[in-house]
Amino acid sequence: MMSRSALLMLVVLVASACGKPGSSGEYVKQIEAWRAKHEADYRKEYVGLAGLFFLKPGPNKAGSAAGNDVVLPPSAPGEVGTFLLDGANNVRFEPGAPGLVTLNGKSVDQPIDLKSDAAKPGPDELTVGSVAMWVHPSGDRRAIRLRDEQGEMARSFAGFHWFPIDPKYRIVAKFTKDTEPPRQVKVPTLTGDYATYTTEGTVEFQFEGQTIHMRPMTTRPKRLFLIFRDGTSGHETYAAARFLYADLNDDGTTVLDFNEAYNPPCSFNAYTTCPLPPPENRLSIRLPVGEKDYPNHPAHLTP
Repeated sequence: MMSRSALLMLVVLVASACGKPGSSGEYVKQIEAWRAKHEADYRKEYVGLAGLFFLKPGPNKAGSAAGNDVVLPPSAPGEVGTFLLDGANNVRFEPGAPGLVTLNGKSVDQPIDLKSDAAKPGPDELTVGSVAMWVHPSGDRRAIRLRDEQGEMARSFAGFHWFPIDPKYRIVAKFTKDTEPPRQVKVPTLTGDYATYTTEGTVEFQFEGQTIHMRPMTTRPKRLFLIFRDGTSGHETYAAARFLYADLNDDGTTVLDFNEAYNPPCSFNAYTTCPLPPPENRLSIRLPVGEKDYPNHPAHLTP
């Protein structure tokens, strides 16, 4: 009878043969297209972030004046209103005067309860001139996040830098479900909070004679999210972590293409709240592929 490890290797080898990309030229084009979309998405979502202000219970005044709790860029009025944190989760905005702040193009003239960026389809985004602000949860805390496309973070962004594409790092792995039902785990973040994810199993693959196990998070059915470090972290690649997404196939295999491994936004923007790798995903092997380290790391906010 075939051993479990031998059976696993047979499954992975068959899946590898079936899951190989087309010609090398086609494969390179696929990865280049993925990288171009990733860069466009990240520029839109993270490059322009210009502030992250954790709210204290009760009133938190907002405006460009230095004494405010939420300090806006100098282009904004000195006082625009107050964010009121009621309990642990509820945030209400009370405008300081009519016409200073808009929501969906309409003036906010009355107090309004705000949806955060954890809500679907998205947050209630308040605007003051060219500056946007909204509620961002970080663990159990609530913060106001700002976006200013003309701010220092956006103007100093140094771009994305990638290793050459190498098919060697397109690896077929086997997913094994945990014996217990899917569970939620708390993953520490750079801001000292904890992000909650669902996990339901591990992936296993062979690399340079080693058997590697990693624990992905499940972001939606059959969609795996890996937060990891490897032997290049802190040298050629970002020290804190890199991210990788993969789809789970019906046969229990998944393709881990580390050519698509990328930096979290905290590598280049201080106003982000990035998760750190769980112990299972701190690898000793070197993966010099995917996104390279960002040249100038920002000074991150202290919790």
